Amino acid sequence: MTILDKAAAAGDRTAVTAGGRSLTASELRRLARAAARRFQGRPAVLYLGANHLAYPVALFGAALAGVPFVPLNYRLGDHQLTALQERHPGALVLRPADLDGFVEDAERDADTGGPEPGGGQDSVAVLLYTSGTTAEPKAAVLRHRHLLAYVTNTLKFASAKEGDAALVAVPPYHVAGLANLLANLWMGRRVVYMASFDPRGWLETVRRERITHALLVPTMLARIVAEVRGDDAGTPTLRSISYGGARTPLPVLERAMRIFPKTGFVNVYGLTETASSIAALGPKDHREALESTDPKVRARLQSVGRALPGTEFQIRREDGAPVGAGEPGLVFVRGAQISGEYGGGLALDAEGWFATRDRGWLDADGYLFIEGRADDTIIRGGENIAPAEIEDVLLAHPGVAEAAVVGVPDPEWGQRIVAVCVGDGDPDDIRRWVRDRLRSAKTPDAVVFRADLPKTDTGKVLRRVLLNELEKTHA
Repeated sequence: MTILDKAAAAGDRTAVTAGGRSLTASELRRLARAAARRFQGRPAVLYLGANHLAYPVALFGAALAGVPFVPLNYRLGDHQLTALQERHPGALVLRPADLDGFVEDAERDADTGGPEPGGGQDSVAVLLYTSGTTAEPKAAVLRHRHLLAYVTNTLKFASAKEGDAALVAVPPYHVAGLANLLANLWMGRRVVYMASFDPRGWLETVRRERITHALLVPTMLARIVAEVRGDDAGTPTLRSISYGGARTPLPVLERAMRIFPKTGFVNVYGLTETASSIAALGPKDHREALESTDPKVRARLQSVGRALPGTEFQIRREDGAPVGAGEPGLVFVRGAQISGEYGGGLALDAEGWFATRDRGWLDADGYLFIEGRADDTIIRGGENIAPAEIEDVLLAHPGVAEAAVVGVPDPEWGQRIVAVCVGDGDPDDIRRWVRDRLRSAKTPDAVVFRADLPKTDTGKVLRRVLLNELEKTHA
């Protein structure tokens, strides 16, 4: 609860805004204490709703009560939601219809006080269900010490300028939604919530609320870029855009940097199990890379930057041996904010390293390049092929707006390369385009088009969905 106590010191400074209502820092603390009275004795609090004032009240109320907070994906089907709720028998469930009433009840009960903080820094703060892009979701465990390490190691307390405001449009069940609330309260920025994202509404909110900082996932950034006509988005107060959660197509990023000419861009890399960001590519790196004629410097636009304070990376071969700069392998991370814990136990090795299950490499200056999930690697004729390399070439083709490359089982080669694209290109022309730029072994065996790609809310392609469809049609 250190984060809330620190934030409450701001007193009458507005802390959060949602749905036309606002709470000051001291009001948020009072309502959280009232909510904690209701939560005591419960095994968990399940939050089943969009961005709303009830979210920070319930999050901090659960922390005060010493109860795990579990934000669920309200977009899941009834069967999936029921299955997740059954994992928490006896938990209090806050549903969309309850949220306004929950805040009103907390306001009514706020003067009755609340409990002293429950648990300690090692107690469970939040359970976040992973997105499950390749398997069923599992609960990642974040303890209070992990969240505190994230804000204290990487952010300066009360460093925001007067009037700073952060727009949060990512869903509350994602680690970025959690981290944005904690980080901005810690620094003293007002948090402005969007209940649901649309590009025009986002731009209007930035202008109306005089937003200075924003976080977006790549699909959001792409939709905003498509919405803007001309060379300037018309958002003079916006000083920073952070983006991450999935790969951002280079054409989208380059266009975004042109239409937001006075905005600094920050590419952030993190996982649910790492309590948010563990690496970042800052504004200076973005501008230098965009303007550089040096291929190595320019390539950094597609990196996720360097390790944040308190975090270190290591790249390993399949046999576990570390590799040198420039050599690809499996990405491991270590640091105080790294949880690496699930409901079934720890997933850290004896030295505290966590396997991210991403493939990537570090350059000589410590910039991390992510090639994709290790599970996504295509093995064709005994050769490991990273889909991201092929996807980058595909996205440079004028007839391809989006692309995902997957490996379909093949009796001769082990796997065949299939490119699934959104756009209006000719499949044979696209195959020639890739062959001219990459070795023939990396040329897609087939190119198929569809109206859109199945994705999570944070923009990650659901490759298992594509594979299930392709295995039926390309068997």
